[in-house]
Amino acid sequence: MINLDDWAKIRHLFSTGQHSKREIGRIVGISRGTVDRALVTDRVPKYLPASGASSFDAFAPRVRELLVKTPTMPAATLAERVGWSGSASLFRAKVAVIRPEYAPPDPADRLVHVPGFQIQCDLWFPHEPLPVGEGQHDTPPVLVMTSAFSGFIQARMLPSRTTPDLLGEMWALIQDARAVPAHLLWDNESGIGRRQPTEPVAAFAGSLGLEVRLLPPRDPDSKGMVERMNKFFRQRFMPGRNFASPADFNNQLDEWLPTANHRYSCSRHGRPDELIVLDRQKIRPLPPVTPGTVFANTVRLPRDYYVRVFSNDYSVDPSFTGRIVDVIADLDTVTVTHEGVVIASHARGWARHLVITDPAHAARAAVMRRDFHAQRAHRPDMVEARVVESVQVRDLGVYDEIFGVDHDQQPALAEAAS
Repeated sequence: MINLDDWAKIRHLFSTGQHSKREIGRIVGISRGTVDRALVTDRVPKYLPASGASSFDAFAPRVRELLVKTPTMPAATLAERVGWSGSASLFRAKVAVIRPEYAPPDPADRLVHVPGFQIQCDLWFPHEPLPVGEGQHDTPPVLVMTSAFSGFIQARMLPSRTTPDLLGEMWALIQDARAVPAHLLWDNESGIGRRQPTEPVAAFAGSLGLEVRLLPPRDPDSKGMVERMNKFFRQRFMPGRNFASPADFNNQLDEWLPTANHRYSCSRHGRPDELIVLDRQKIRPLPPVTPGTVFANTVRLPRDYYVRVFSNDYSVDPSFTGRIVDVIADLDTVTVTHEGVVIASHARGWARHLVITDPAHAARAAVMRRDFHAQRAHRPDMVEARVVESVQVRDLGVYDEIFGVDHDQQPALAEAAS
């Protein structure tokens, strides 16, 4: 059988008209008959291995019996069941040839994305830690949202991957895009839901009139677009950059994203920042009501006048100790209110296990402690009176009544006993 290189060289030499077939055979190093056969057909020669007996043939019937019952049985398991001791690669190749007869392929439909229908969401974690405050370094999550039609990318670093932070940032990015898609696609994120959305996520979706769709396990094709963005960020955004804080990270990311969205996409035949116009024509406008996206909690302010939000403690005006307060935390601020009045406001900390104190709260607590001790030192009787008044004393006659004791009969009983 003539190889492809010799076949091409023979036809080239013959086409020049300067060499006879005998000369061509001598130049190429083949016989005159091989030159004739190479010039007879215009088809590229293909190597067809000779069919012969194989060591697999004796095991083939048993392999087929197992594939009838379990078409997806791995080749390694089949080899173990039939007692194969030869080449593992040969066995896998032979099984791959006959398996389609028993396990029909699962064809995947071609995905067609229409404008304004779907935005794919995912979390990306930078591969290098960055400063988050108080000497701590961490790799906070970055929420990435990509339009399935236009490929337009939105991204922002979050303080955590909790449900309130995810909802808050999704709402912020939807507001930046100035439109609401029909679907938000997620893949097994605990803050969003596993088999079905969590209650806050379902309420968020209902407020916006969209559907949060959760992908089943092992379905990377349906969300591969945003998955590829992770590699894109590592290769195009991260190299050569230094970040002083999460705010610095987000500022640099905001400056770079317009460049990323202006790149030409061959598969879409356009640029994301131009195709997003078609998305916005089909996507619904923003709703008049803002969905609930913040962390909210109601607690009684303890004596140490601090409230906990995630892993950090924030001070509150100690004058409200013992009262019910409402704690609200968004992506940037922690706010504490009492009956609608703001009594504390702090910038949210990105580091963990912090104690964040407003100097005014600490000064107010010091004044309250000084006044309390001074009052107790000058009027100890008032303090003791308050303690006595706070203790309830039961009438001992109640016990006499319970046990049937009559005090008028006590002297007579004593004389009889003597």
